Amino acid sequence: MVDVDGDQNADSVVSADGTRIEYLTTGSGPGVIVIPGVLALASGYERFAKALATAFTVHTIERRGHGRSGPQRADHGVEDDCADVRALRDKTGAAFLVGHSYGGFVALEAARGNADIAKVAVYEPGLSVNGSMPLGWMDTYEKYLAQGKPFDAFIEFLRSIGPDAIRKTPRWMFRRMMPIMMKAPEQEEVFAQLPQNLVEHRQYARFDSTYRNYAEITAAVLLLYGDRDRRSWTTSDEDLLASVLPNHERATLPGLDHFGIDKGAPEQVAGVVAEFLSRS
Repeated sequence: MVDVDGDQNADSVVSADGTRIEYLTTGSGPGVIVIPGVLALASGYERFAKALATAFTVHTIERRGHGRSGPQRADHGVEDDCADVRALRDKTGAAFLVGHSYGGFVALEAARGNADIAKVAVYEPGLSVNGSMPLGWMDTYEKYLAQGKPFDAFIEFLRSIGPDAIRKTPRWMFRRMMPIMMKAPEQEEVFAQLPQNLVEHRQYARFDSTYRNYAEITAAVLLLYGDRDRRSWTTSDEDLLASVLPNHERATLPGLDHFGIDKGAPEQVAGVVAEFLSRS
């Protein structure tokens, strides 16, 4: 185990297919596995992990294809992400999952029919119902990546998948705003994950309208959402997800957007999650 910054320690586990998966650990108490979203690294959830670590041992997984974890397979599927979570759960004994966006999708899939998972908290989990998740950007995005134009690929993604206000922003304005929105080190991190972003969004297409499968989840589930920069298609999807979960509760955090858990107000989100996980 390697000391990362005095508070988080880096360690690794080997998944079922032999892929090495890194994770960061902090705190003490019952075990929680945190699963990041797309275009995100485990280190980006440091504030959330440290806030939750006052009462829990928090293991933030570095999903395969990201950071120093092993690569995605050529035929990568969310099943691989679930296998990685399972390997970490087997090593640590953690019975709680917390997922964000695509990580929320992974958490829900990992919890299906899995009695080892006692509670799941997901912040704006990724979901597609009847094609609600926009996927028309993928061919152009892939073309830009093949041409070595990551900036153009990223803009294509944002203008297709983002909140309504972002989707209406012209390309020329993005070019002016980007240096302000995203500094050089973060931009390099994000651009390095663009190929994985495409692979992971293809999983939404594979699993479109399969939300009824989540009726198999025996764990208690907390559905968390922000009320800022809402995307037009999400509310009905959220209602459908809630309708099939046998044991769930919902909470809306005022003033937070899709990134409330990692960039907006991680400590606030951690407080809500901790209260949920602490209840018997």
